[in-house]
Amino acid sequence: MSLPNNRPLNVIRVFAYMADSSTAGSAFAIAPCRGKIVKMGSVINAAVTTADTAITSKIAGTAITGGSWTISFSGAAAGDVDTAIPTAANSVNEDDNIEVISDGAGSGTVPTTFFADILVR
Repeated sequence: MSLPNNRPLNVIRVFAYMADSSTAGSAFAIAPCRGKIVKMGSVINAAVTTADTAITSKIAGTAITGGSWTISFSGAAAGDVDTAIPTAANSVNEDDNIEVISDGAGSGTVPTTFFADILVR
């Protein structure tokens, strides 16, 4: 499958892993450089059951505006991807932690990989 747009060379993708996003908790990544988070998201490795899981995010303890999304349980299956486009409070400095937080509302064991795309500045 071809990409609809060329991937810019000045965007770095960092990852965080959560063993079960259906349990309330956090996963962390580290910003490798100064920049701005321009896209965030998740991919699940198992189906979410019972209820949607709400995801929020922070940079060094400060909430990212527009950095929230929902992992839906309706029709959920391994490989589902959900994304968000942050709109403010999304600037990072080198070595800032990027925290992704699950409310744990879903059920089942749902290993989840999160990502953040950082536009290098």
